[in-house]
Amino acid sequence: MVRKVSILGATGSIGQNTIDLIARAPDSYDVVALTGASNIAQLAKDAIALRADVAVTAHDHLLDELRAALAGSDVQAAAGTAAVTEAASRPADWTMSAIVGAAGLAPGIAALEQGGTLALANKESLVCAGQLVLETARQNNSRILPVDSEHSAIFQALIGEEMSAVERIIITASGGAFRDWPIEDLAHATLDQASSHPNWAMGQRITVDSASMFNKAMEIIETHEFFDVTPDQIEVLVHPQSMIHALVGFNDGALMAHVGPPDMRHAIGFALHHPQRQPLPVERLDLAAIGQFEFRAPDARRWPALRLARETMQYGGMMGAVFNAAKESALDGFIAGQIGFTQMADVVEDTLSHMNDAGGPVHAAMTLDNVLQVDHLARKAAQAVIRKRAG
Repeated sequence: MVRKVSILGATGSIGQNTIDLIARAPDSYDVVALTGASNIAQLAKDAIALRADVAVTAHDHLLDELRAALAGSDVQAAAGTAAVTEAASRPADWTMSAIVGAAGLAPGIAALEQGGTLALANKESLVCAGQLVLETARQNNSRILPVDSEHSAIFQALIGEEMSAVERIIITASGGAFRDWPIEDLAHATLDQASSHPNWAMGQRITVDSASMFNKAMEIIETHEFFDVTPDQIEVLVHPQSMIHALVGFNDGALMAHVGPPDMRHAIGFALHHPQRQPLPVERLDLAAIGQFEFRAPDARRWPALRLARETMQYGGMMGAVFNAAKESALDGFIAGQIGFTQMADVVEDTLSHMNDAGGPVHAAMTLDNVLQVDHLARKAAQAVIRKRAG
C-alpha cells in the first residue's frame, strides 16, 4: 500500500535521514509536502526527486529562488510560516515533525488535526505545550510516535508493558563536546568547540545544546509529558558511547535497555514502519569489540540545565514554553557572541524567575495562541537579560 507522507524540516539532519529511508523504497510512498528553511537547493532537489506535491520554505523572501529551483517540475512552491502550516495540514498518513525550535509547534498541531501519525522529532512541541499536543492527538484519533533516540528507546522498551509497573526511566546523554573539560575552562569555550560532537552528526544548534546539556534538559520535560511519569521517576546518566539510548526500570527490579548505534535512522525507521519492524541500513553492533559500556552521574555544576528543567516542571503552567524560549534566545546570544557558553544557563534561570514572578500569562489556559504569547514574552525577557549581561 502506498502511504502519503510529509516531511516538515526536510533539509535538517532528521529530515535528510528520513528522506534517505524513503528514497530506498520510492514506490511505497507518495510525498505530499517537504518544508525547509534557507537551504533552497537541497529542498528543491529532494522535492523533485521525490515528486512532492509542494515544497515550502519558511522564509518569504526566498520564494522566487525556490520557484526558480523547481522550474520545469510539477512541484508547487510556497513560502512563509503560514504556508508551512498549510502544508502540514494537507492530509497525510504519516508526517515527520523535524522543524527546529518552537516554530515546529503550530505545523505539528496542524498535522495532528488531520488524524494521521505524527513522527515527533520536534521536542519543543511537548516541552512548550505537552497538554495541548496530546489532547489534539486524542481529539483527532491521531498517533504520536517519538523520534528522539531516547524517547523512541523508551517507547520500544515499554511495548507490552503496563505503565503501572514502571518505577523509573533513565535517559542517557553523551555529555557532548565538554564532558571531560575542566569546569573552570567552560566559561571560555568557543562556538567552534561547542559545535563539535564526539558521537553524533547533527546540526549546530542541537550540537551546542548537547554540550550544554540543554538538549537533555528538554528531554527530561518531554519524557514527563509524553509518558506521564513524575519528574522524580526520570533519571539522567552520562553514557559516552551513545549506544544505550534509554532504560526503563520496573517494580520487580528489572531494567530494559535499548541498545543500538548512534544513527538516527533507527528511531526514524521504527516510526516510519511501526508497528512492524523492517530492515534498516544501520550498523550492527559488535559487543565483543566494544568490550564495555561506561556510565557516570551528571555533574550538576557542569550542567545546570538539568536542574533548571526540574525547576521548570515544578513551576507548572506554561513555564515549559518559557524554558524553551529562554533556551533558544540564550543559544542565539551565544552563537552571536553576545554571551559566553556558561552564561546561557544564567539567562534561562533569570528568565524563568522573571516570568514566574510576573505570573499571569504563564498560568492561563493552554491554547496555541496563549503558548505563542508566552513564548513571545519570554523571548523579550530573555533578550533583556542578554543585553544586560552583554553590556
